[in-house]
Amino acid sequence: MKNNTKNILVIFAMVFVVLSAACDYSTTKSNAELDNHSQNNHSTDVNDDSSNVNSIESDSNVNNKVETNKKEDNSNNVPVKEEDSPTNNTEESLKEEYLEKLNDAKRVTKGLEALDSSTYALQKVESDRLDIWDELLNEIYGVLNEQLPQDEMDQLREEQRGWIEYRDNSALEASQKYKGGTQENLEYVAVLANLTEERSFELVEDYMK
Repeated sequence: MKNNTKNILVIFAMVFVVLSAACDYSTTKSNAELDNHSQNNHSTDVNDDSSNVNSIESDSNVNNKVETNKKEDNSNNVPVKEEDSPTNNTEESLKEEYLEKLNDAKRVTKGLEALDSSTYALQKVESDRLDIWDELLNEIYGVLNEQLPQDEMDQLREEQRGWIEYRDNSALEASQKYKGGTQENLEYVAVLANLTEERSFELVEDYMK
């Protein structure tokens, strides 16, 4: 009887040990699976982050290409040359316009002819020449008054006063060769017309822009 009781206790002890071992194995396996699952999730997060980084880098590359293309497009824009600007073209055209007017006036005045060979008829031609050049000179002077800066215009105004004095004195001096004669006044008007023609060309060529 005692032996049977002892054997039963031994069997119970062995069963307990086996069950305890089985429980420990199951717990260890569950923990291992949890760790593996956690690692897998972490790996997935890392991969997702890597994918996001690649996506950001890709977007950055696209943006850089767009900016590069913009720069290349801008480099194809040809800058406007100063001589091609509307203001300069207008000024050059204005100068050319008045040079053409002057040449036309020169052709017209050269074509003037006296009705006869009398001094009066010749003087009438020179007087008509003077009127044409004097009117054109005043027109040019008005254009320059609008075109030139104030300091340059003030200087030109003083210069013009000096030129008028020079013109009148030159005409008077030339006419004195015929003092008292019929050609005295003819020579005076002729010199006035010639010098006014010269001055008109000077103002356009030297001052007009």
